[in-house]
Amino acid sequence: MNPYSNKPSKAFWRSAVSDISMLEVQDLFTPRFEISKSMRISAAGSCFAQYIGQQFKERGYNFMDFEPPPLGLPQKMWHNHGFDLYSARYSNIYSIRQLVQTFARADGSFVPDEVAFIDEKGRARDPFRPAIEPNGFINEEELTLDREYHLQQINTMLDNTDLFVFTFGLTEAWECIKDGAILPSCPGTIAGTYDPDKYRFKNFTFSEVTNDAEAFMDYALKRNPDMKFLFTISPVPLTATATDDHVMVATMHSKSVLRAAIGELHKAYDNIDYFPSYELVAAHPMRAMYYKPNLRNVAMTGVERVMDLFFDAHGDTAPEPAEQSKPEQVSTHANEDDAVCEEAILETFGS
Repeated sequence: MNPYSNKPSKAFWRSAVSDISMLEVQDLFTPRFEISKSMRISAAGSCFAQYIGQQFKERGYNFMDFEPPPLGLPQKMWHNHGFDLYSARYSNIYSIRQLVQTFARADGSFVPDEVAFIDEKGRARDPFRPAIEPNGFINEEELTLDREYHLQQINTMLDNTDLFVFTFGLTEAWECIKDGAILPSCPGTIAGTYDPDKYRFKNFTFSEVTNDAEAFMDYALKRNPDMKFLFTISPVPLTATATDDHVMVATMHSKSVLRAAIGELHKAYDNIDYFPSYELVAAHPMRAMYYKPNLRNVAMTGVERVMDLFFDAHGDTAPEPAEQSKPEQVSTHANEDDAVCEEAILETFGS
Protein backbone atom coordinates (compact mmCIF):
# COMPACT_ATOMS: atom_id res chain seq x y z
CA MET A 1 0.00 0.00 0.00
CA ASN A 2 1.12 3.54 -0.83
CA PRO A 3 -0.59 6.87 -1.55
CA TYR A 4 -1.18 5.85 -5.20
CA SER A 5 -2.74 2.45 -4.49
CA ASN A 6 -6.36 3.56 -4.34
CA LYS A 7 -6.23 6.45 -6.78
CA PRO A 8 -8.88 6.41 -9.55
CA SER A 9 -7.96 5.90 -13.20
CA LYS A 10 -8.02 9.65 -13.87
CA ALA A 11 -4.91 10.01 -11.70
CA PHE A 12 -2.74 7.94 -14.05
CA TRP A 13 -1.45 9.13 -17.41
CA ARG A 14 -1.83 5.78 -19.16
CA SER A 15 -5.45 5.12 -18.21
CA ALA A 16 -6.55 8.73 -18.35
CA VAL A 17 -4.66 9.93 -21.43
CA SER A 18 -2.46 7.67 -23.52
CA ASP A 19 -4.72 4.59 -23.66
CA ILE A 20 -7.84 6.45 -24.76
CA SER A 21 -8.94 8.83 -27.46
CA MET A 22 -9.05 12.40 -26.28
CA LEU A 23 -12.61 12.46 -27.57
CA GLU A 24 -13.37 10.01 -24.76
CA VAL A 25 -11.67 11.84 -21.93
CA GLN A 26 -13.50 11.44 -18.62
CA ASP A 27 -13.53 13.15 -15.23
CA LEU A 28 -11.49 16.13 -16.38
CA PHE A 29 -13.78 18.55 -14.56
CA THR A 30 -15.82 18.13 -11.39
CA PRO A 31 -17.82 21.24 -10.56
CA ARG A 32 -17.28 22.71 -7.13
CA PHE A 33 -20.73 24.28 -7.00
CA GLU A 34 -23.98 24.18 -8.97
CA ILE A 35 -24.66 26.68 -11.73
CA SER A 36 -28.40 26.93 -12.23
CA LYS A 37 -30.25 28.57 -15.09
CA SER A 38 -31.76 31.07 -12.68
CA MET A 39 -28.37 32.43 -11.56
CA ARG A 40 -27.50 35.87 -12.88
CA ILE A 41 -24.28 35.31 -14.85
CA SER A 42 -21.91 38.06 -15.97
CA ALA A 43 -18.70 37.61 -17.91
CA ALA A 44 -15.55 39.41 -18.99
CA GLY A 45 -12.11 38.50 -20.21
CA SER A 46 -10.02 37.88 -23.28
CA CYS A 47 -11.53 37.00 -26.64
CA PHE A 48 -12.12 33.31 -25.81
CA ALA A 49 -14.58 34.44 -23.11
CA GLN A 50 -16.94 35.48 -25.90
CA TYR A 51 -17.54 31.82 -26.72
CA ILE A 52 -18.35 31.02 -23.09
CA GLY A 53 -20.90 33.80 -22.81
CA GLN A 54 -22.49 32.79 -26.10
CA GLN A 55 -22.87 29.20 -24.91
CA PHE A 56 -24.58 30.32 -21.71
CA LYS A 57 -27.03 32.36 -23.77
CA GLU A 58 -27.72 29.63 -26.31
CA ARG A 59 -28.41 27.07 -23.57
CA GLY A 60 -30.98 29.24 -21.83
CA TYR A 61 -29.00 30.49 -18.83
CA ASN A 62 -29.64 33.89 -17.30
CA PHE A 63 -26.69 35.63 -18.94
CA MET A 64 -26.68 39.33 -18.09
CA ASP A 65 -26.17 42.09 -20.63
CA PHE A 66 -26.04 45.56 -19.11
CA GLU A 67 -25.38 47.29 -22.44
CA PRO A 68 -27.59 45.65 -25.05
CA PRO A 69 -27.44 46.83 -28.67
CA PRO A 70 -29.47 49.95 -29.40
CA LEU A 71 -32.63 49.69 -31.43
CA GLY A 72 -31.92 50.26 -35.09
CA LEU A 73 -28.40 48.85 -35.14
CA PRO A 74 -28.44 45.87 -37.55
CA GLN A 75 -27.59 42.59 -35.87
CA LYS A 76 -24.74 41.94 -38.31
CA MET A 77 -23.01 45.05 -36.89
CA TRP A 78 -23.35 44.22 -33.20
CA HIS A 79 -19.98 42.56 -32.66
CA ASN A 80 -18.04 45.12 -34.69
CA HIS A 81 -19.40 47.76 -32.33
CA GLY A 82 -18.73 45.80 -29.15
CA PHE A 83 -22.27 44.65 -28.44
CA ASP A 84 -23.43 41.11 -27.58
CA LEU A 85 -19.88 40.02 -26.69
CA TYR A 86 -19.76 40.28 -22.91
CA SER A 87 -22.00 41.56 -20.12
CA ALA A 88 -21.10 45.15 -20.95
CA ARG A 89 -19.49 46.97 -23.83
CA TYR A 90 -15.99 46.92 -22.37
CA SER A 91 -14.55 44.81 -25.20
CA ASN A 92 -11.68 42.44 -24.39
CA ILE A 93 -10.17 42.60 -20.91
CA TYR A 94 -6.93 40.67 -21.17
CA SER A 95 -5.56 40.96 -17.61
CA ILE A 96 -7.04 40.85 -14.13
CA ARG A 97 -5.39 44.21 -13.37
CA GLN A 98 -7.35 45.71 -16.26
CA LEU A 99 -10.53 44.18 -14.79
CA VAL A 100 -9.85 45.67 -11.35
CA GLN A 101 -9.28 49.08 -12.89
CA THR A 102 -12.42 48.80 -15.02
CA PHE A 103 -14.62 48.56 -11.92
CA ALA A 104 -12.57 51.24 -10.16
CA ARG A 105 -13.19 53.58 -13.08
CA ALA A 106 -16.88 52.70 -12.91
CA ASP A 107 -17.29 53.62 -9.24
CA GLY A 108 -15.10 56.71 -9.57
CA SER A 109 -12.29 55.54 -7.29
CA PHE A 110 -9.81 55.59 -10.18
CA VAL A 111 -9.79 58.39 -12.74
CA PRO A 112 -7.06 57.77 -15.34
CA ASP A 113 -5.09 60.63 -16.81
CA GLU A 114 -5.53 59.20 -20.32
CA VAL A 115 -8.98 60.14 -21.60
CA ALA A 116 -8.92 60.00 -25.41
CA PHE A 117 -6.82 59.27 -28.47
CA ILE A 118 -7.56 61.94 -31.10
CA ASP A 119 -6.65 61.17 -34.71
CA GLU A 120 -5.73 63.58 -37.49
CA LYS A 121 -9.41 63.96 -38.43
CA GLY A 122 -10.41 64.92 -34.92
CA ARG A 123 -12.18 61.61 -34.26
CA ALA A 124 -11.78 60.17 -30.78
CA ARG A 125 -10.95 56.68 -29.53
CA ASP A 126 -11.36 55.40 -26.00
CA PRO A 127 -7.88 54.31 -24.75
CA PHE A 128 -9.55 51.53 -22.75
CA ARG A 129 -11.85 50.41 -25.60
CA PRO A 130 -9.91 51.47 -28.72
CA ALA A 131 -11.81 49.24 -31.15
CA ILE A 132 -15.30 49.77 -29.76
CA GLU A 133 -16.19 52.07 -32.65
CA PRO A 134 -14.50 50.92 -35.90
CA ASN A 135 -14.14 54.51 -37.14
CA GLY A 136 -13.89 56.17 -33.75
CA PHE A 137 -16.30 58.61 -32.13
CA ILE A 138 -17.13 61.86 -33.93
CA ASN A 139 -15.30 63.85 -31.26
CA GLU A 140 -14.19 63.68 -27.64
CA GLU A 141 -17.58 64.92 -26.42
CA GLU A 142 -19.39 61.99 -28.00
CA LEU A 143 -16.81 59.61 -26.55
CA THR A 144 -17.25 61.12 -23.09
CA LEU A 145 -21.03 60.70 -23.18
CA ASP A 146 -20.73 57.09 -24.32
CA ARG A 147 -18.12 56.31 -21.68
CA GLU A 148 -20.21 57.85 -18.88
CA TYR A 149 -23.16 55.65 -19.78
CA HIS A 150 -20.87 52.62 -20.13
CA LEU A 151 -19.34 53.11 -16.68
CA GLN A 152 -22.76 53.66 -15.11
CA GLN A 153 -23.88 50.28 -16.43
CA ILE A 154 -20.73 48.56 -15.18
CA ASN A 155 -21.23 50.10 -11.75
CA THR A 156 -24.50 48.18 -11.38
CA MET A 157 -23.10 44.87 -12.60
CA LEU A 158 -21.74 43.30 -9.42
CA ASP A 159 -24.90 44.18 -7.49
CA ASN A 160 -26.86 42.10 -9.98
CA THR A 161 -24.56 39.12 -10.51
CA ASP A 162 -24.55 35.71 -8.82
CA LEU A 163 -21.74 34.17 -10.88
CA PHE A 164 -18.91 36.17 -12.41
CA VAL A 165 -17.00 34.42 -15.20
CA PHE A 166 -13.55 35.71 -16.08
CA THR A 167 -11.21 34.33 -18.73
CA PHE A 168 -7.57 35.19 -18.08
CA GLY A 169 -5.84 35.96 -21.35
CA LEU A 170 -2.33 37.38 -21.09
CA THR A 171 0.29 38.55 -18.66
CA GLU A 172 1.71 41.04 -21.17
CA ALA A 173 0.19 44.53 -21.12
CA TRP A 174 0.91 48.21 -21.66
CA GLU A 175 0.86 50.64 -18.76
CA CYS A 176 0.54 54.41 -18.51
CA ILE A 177 3.64 55.50 -16.61
CA LYS A 178 1.95 58.45 -14.91
CA ASP A 179 -0.80 56.59 -13.06
CA GLY A 180 -0.39 52.85 -13.76
CA ALA A 181 -3.51 52.62 -15.93
CA ILE A 182 -3.49 49.40 -17.96
CA LEU A 183 -4.41 49.67 -21.63
CA PRO A 184 -5.82 46.73 -23.61
CA SER A 185 -3.43 47.38 -26.50
CA CYS A 186 -0.22 49.26 -27.14
CA PRO A 187 -0.80 52.83 -28.35
CA GLY A 188 0.15 53.07 -31.99
CA THR A 189 -1.37 49.68 -32.92
CA ILE A 190 -5.15 50.11 -32.94
CA ALA A 191 -5.22 53.78 -32.02
CA GLY A 192 -3.13 56.50 -30.44
CA THR A 193 0.57 57.21 -30.79
CA TYR A 194 3.28 55.31 -29.00
CA ASP A 195 5.45 57.47 -26.72
CA PRO A 196 8.07 55.69 -24.57
CA ASP A 197 7.94 58.57 -22.11
CA LYS A 198 4.24 57.92 -21.50
CA TYR A 199 3.81 54.17 -21.90
CA ARG A 200 5.79 51.13 -20.81
CA PHE A 201 5.59 47.41 -21.26
CA LYS A 202 4.30 45.39 -18.31
CA ASN A 203 4.53 41.63 -17.87
CA PHE A 204 2.58 40.62 -14.78
CA THR A 205 4.18 38.23 -12.32
CA PHE A 206 2.58 35.33 -10.46
CA SER A 207 2.18 37.36 -7.27
CA GLU A 208 0.72 40.33 -9.15
CA VAL A 209 -1.88 38.13 -10.84
CA THR A 210 -2.93 36.48 -7.57
CA ASN A 211 -2.99 39.77 -5.67
CA ASP A 212 -5.07 41.45 -8.38
CA ALA A 213 -7.51 38.53 -8.45
CA GLU A 214 -7.90 38.70 -4.69
CA ALA A 215 -8.42 42.47 -4.91
CA PHE A 216 -11.17 41.98 -7.49
CA MET A 217 -12.92 39.29 -5.45
CA ASP A 218 -12.71 41.38 -2.29
CA TYR A 219 -14.28 44.31 -4.13
CA ALA A 220 -16.99 42.14 -5.71
CA LEU A 221 -17.90 40.42 -2.44
CA LYS A 222 -18.30 43.76 -0.67
CA ARG A 223 -20.90 44.60 -3.30
CA ASN A 224 -22.44 41.13 -3.32
CA PRO A 225 -21.34 38.77 -0.48
CA ASP A 226 -22.85 35.63 -2.05
CA MET A 227 -21.14 35.95 -5.43
CA LYS A 228 -19.28 33.00 -6.90
CA PHE A 229 -16.51 33.04 -9.49
CA LEU A 230 -15.72 30.84 -12.47
CA PHE A 231 -12.19 31.29 -13.82
CA THR A 232 -10.82 29.98 -17.09
CA ILE A 233 -7.70 30.58 -19.17
CA SER A 234 -7.81 31.36 -22.85
CA PRO A 235 -6.11 28.70 -25.00
CA VAL A 236 -5.38 31.35 -27.64
CA PRO A 237 -1.61 32.01 -27.90
CA LEU A 238 -0.08 35.47 -28.05
CA THR A 239 -0.19 37.01 -31.50
CA ALA A 240 3.08 38.76 -30.74
CA THR A 241 5.29 39.36 -27.72
CA ALA A 242 6.96 42.56 -26.59
CA THR A 243 9.61 40.56 -24.72
CA ASP A 244 12.88 39.44 -26.30
CA ASP A 245 11.71 35.82 -26.21
CA HIS A 246 10.41 33.72 -29.06
CA VAL A 247 6.62 34.15 -29.16
CA MET A 248 6.10 30.47 -28.32
CA VAL A 249 8.31 30.74 -25.24
CA ALA A 250 6.56 33.96 -24.23
CA THR A 251 3.17 32.28 -24.65
CA MET A 252 4.14 29.32 -22.49
CA HIS A 253 5.47 31.67 -19.82
CA SER A 254 2.29 33.77 -19.85
CA LYS A 255 -0.11 30.84 -19.71
CA SER A 256 1.98 29.07 -17.05
CA VAL A 257 1.92 32.10 -14.77
CA LEU A 258 -1.84 32.39 -15.16
CA ARG A 259 -2.42 28.68 -14.63
CA ALA A 260 -0.26 28.60 -11.50
CA ALA A 261 -1.97 31.68 -10.08
CA ILE A 262 -5.46 30.29 -10.63
CA GLY A 263 -4.37 26.98 -9.13
CA GLU A 264 -3.38 28.75 -5.93
CA LEU A 265 -6.59 30.77 -5.86
CA HIS A 266 -8.71 27.67 -6.46
CA LYS A 267 -7.10 25.94 -3.48
CA ALA A 268 -7.51 28.95 -1.22
CA TYR A 269 -11.13 29.95 -1.93
CA ASP A 270 -14.22 27.76 -1.94
CA ASN A 271 -16.23 30.26 -3.98
CA ILE A 272 -13.91 29.88 -7.01
CA ASP A 273 -14.26 27.16 -9.60
CA TYR A 274 -11.76 26.55 -12.39
CA PHE A 275 -12.80 25.05 -15.70
CA PRO A 276 -9.87 23.63 -17.74
CA SER A 277 -10.77 25.05 -21.16
CA TYR A 278 -7.09 25.83 -21.64
CA GLU A 279 -6.02 22.22 -21.08
CA LEU A 280 -8.84 20.86 -23.23
CA VAL A 281 -7.58 22.80 -26.23
CA ALA A 282 -3.88 23.50 -25.71
CA ALA A 283 -2.52 20.44 -23.88
CA HIS A 284 -0.24 18.36 -26.10
CA PRO A 285 -2.39 15.16 -25.99
CA MET A 286 -5.02 17.15 -27.89
CA ARG A 287 -2.56 17.28 -30.85
CA ALA A 288 -3.82 20.77 -31.79
CA MET A 289 -6.95 19.20 -33.28
CA TYR A 290 -9.16 21.99 -31.97
CA TYR A 291 -7.10 24.79 -33.50
CA LYS A 292 -7.49 26.25 -36.94
CA PRO A 293 -4.52 25.86 -39.36
CA ASN A 294 -2.86 29.00 -37.96
CA LEU A 295 -2.57 27.15 -34.60
CA ARG A 296 -3.98 30.20 -32.85
CA ASN A 297 -7.70 30.54 -33.49
CA VAL A 298 -9.87 27.88 -31.89
CA ALA A 299 -12.21 26.10 -34.28
CA MET A 300 -15.91 25.98 -33.44
CA THR A 301 -15.72 22.20 -33.13
CA GLY A 302 -13.25 22.77 -30.29
CA VAL A 303 -15.41 25.40 -28.64
CA GLU A 304 -18.45 23.14 -28.79
CA ARG A 305 -16.51 20.15 -27.43
CA VAL A 306 -15.10 22.18 -24.55
CA MET A 307 -18.45 23.68 -23.61
CA ASP A 308 -20.25 20.35 -23.94
CA LEU A 309 -17.89 18.93 -21.30
CA PHE A 310 -18.56 21.91 -19.05
CA PHE A 311 -22.34 21.67 -19.26
CA ASP A 312 -22.34 17.86 -19.11
CA ALA A 313 -20.44 18.10 -15.82
CA HIS A 314 -23.21 20.37 -14.56
CA GLY A 315 -25.87 17.86 -15.60
CA ASP A 316 -27.08 19.93 -18.52
CA THR A 317 -27.20 17.36 -21.30
CA ALA A 318 -30.62 18.15 -22.74
CA PRO A 319 -30.67 19.23 -26.40
CA GLU A 320 -31.29 22.88 -27.09
CA PRO A 321 -34.96 23.66 -27.76
CA ALA A 322 -33.76 25.73 -30.71
CA GLU A 323 -32.51 22.57 -32.43
CA GLN A 324 -36.07 21.52 -33.18
CA SER A 325 -37.00 24.61 -35.20
CA LYS A 326 -33.94 26.80 -35.33
CA PRO A 327 -34.48 30.09 -37.18
CA GLU A 328 -31.82 31.32 -39.51
CA GLN A 329 -29.23 33.22 -37.53
CA VAL A 330 -27.69 36.44 -38.76
CA SER A 331 -23.93 36.53 -38.36
CA THR A 332 -22.81 39.35 -36.07
CA HIS A 333 -19.21 39.28 -37.24
CA ALA A 334 -17.33 38.99 -40.51
CA ASN A 335 -16.25 35.47 -39.58
CA GLU A 336 -18.75 34.02 -37.16
CA ASP A 337 -16.33 31.26 -36.15
CA ASP A 338 -13.80 33.75 -34.78
CA ALA A 339 -14.01 35.80 -31.62
CA VAL A 340 -13.44 39.54 -31.81
CA CYS A 341 -9.82 39.86 -30.76
CA GLU A 342 -8.08 43.23 -31.02
CA GLU A 343 -4.72 41.65 -30.29
CA ALA A 344 -4.80 40.00 -33.71
CA ILE A 345 -3.87 43.32 -35.32
CA LEU A 346 -0.30 42.81 -34.06
CA GLU A 347 0.16 40.22 -36.82
CA THR A 348 0.17 43.05 -39.35
CA PHE A 349 3.33 44.52 -37.85
CA GLY A 350 5.42 41.36 -38.36
CA SER A 351 8.14 41.12 -40.98
